[in-house]
Amino acid sequence: MDLTLLQNRLGYTFRDVALLQQALTHRSHSGLHNERLEFLGDSILNCVVASILFDRYSRIDEGDLSRLRANLVKQQSLYEIAQRLELSHFLRLGEGELKSGGFRRPSILADTLEALFGAIFLDGSFEAARKVIRSLYIPVLDNVDPKTLGKDAKTLLQEFLQGKKIALPQYNVVATHGAAHNQEFEVECLVPKLDIQVFGTGGSRRAGEQAAAKLALEAVQKVLQKTPTPPRKSKPRNSQLKLAGIATIQADLPIDEPPQVPPASAQVRHEPESPPAAPAQASFDIEPKADNLPHKVAPHSKSA
Repeated sequence: MDLTLLQNRLGYTFRDVALLQQALTHRSHSGLHNERLEFLGDSILNCVVASILFDRYSRIDEGDLSRLRANLVKQQSLYEIAQRLELSHFLRLGEGELKSGGFRRPSILADTLEALFGAIFLDGSFEAARKVIRSLYIPVLDNVDPKTLGKDAKTLLQEFLQGKKIALPQYNVVATHGAAHNQEFEVECLVPKLDIQVFGTGGSRRAGEQAAAKLALEAVQKVLQKTPTPPRKSKPRNSQLKLAGIATIQADLPIDEPPQVPPASAQVRHEPESPPAAPAQASFDIEPKADNLPHKVAPHSKSA
C-alpha cells in the first residue's frame, strides 16, 4: 500500500503516518479504528463547507445555504469524492468486509474521507484541513447550480416533467444482483410520452431509482432540445376584441382604421315605427237650404 500516492492526491503530507493509517482503518480490521477521527472530521467538514458557501454565495439566504451545505456533506457527495481519490485502494478492512465488498460500500468510503479530514486537523492544523477540503470541493461547486443543488435526481426529474406538462416517470426494479447482505438493485425508469427507457443501479432500491432518474433527466433534456417548438398561433384580431369585451371591427373596413362615424349634425335619429293611424273622416259643414227643408210648425196652444 503506497500511502505517498494518496497524500499527493490530497495535497497534504502527514508528519505522523500512524494518524493516516488509523484514518484508513475500519473497525472490522482492528481495535484502533477511525470512528473517533470520523466524528472530528465531520465537524471540521461542516464548518469549512459553511465558510465556503458563505463567501461564494452572498445573495443566498440562510435556509438555502443550509440546504446546500447538507447536500455537499451528505454520504453520496463524500462517496463521489472518495471515488475520485480512489480511496478504496487504501482501506484497511477485516476479512469479512473484504469478502462482502466493503471497499465499494458508500458508507465506508464516506466515513473514511471524514476520518482523513480529522487526521489532517490533528497532524497539521485547522488551516491545513481547510485547504484540503477546499481543493476537493471547489471543483464540485464550479459545476453545480445553487438553485437545484440539494434536490435529488427524482425530484428534479419530476419538477422538469411537470413544467413541460408531461406525465410523471415510472420506476420498476428489473433485477437484483449479489448476495443478500450486499445486493445491487437494477431499476428501470420510463417516460412513456417521450419513449425513454433507462436503467440505474444502486446498493438499495432508492439508490437505483435515483441513478435511473439522473439518466432519465439527461435523456429528456436532450430529446426536448432536438424537438422544435411549434409556432404559437395568433388569434384573429376580432376574436381578441371579443374576448376583451370590445366591439368587433367591421369585416369590410381596414383593421387598423376605426369605422367612420358621421358628424353629429348629419346623424338622423330613427324613431321606432308606429302602426299607421286610421284615416280621418272628412267633415263637411253644409248649410241646409230653406226651401228644401220641411217647415217646422209651432204647436197651437189650447185656449183655456
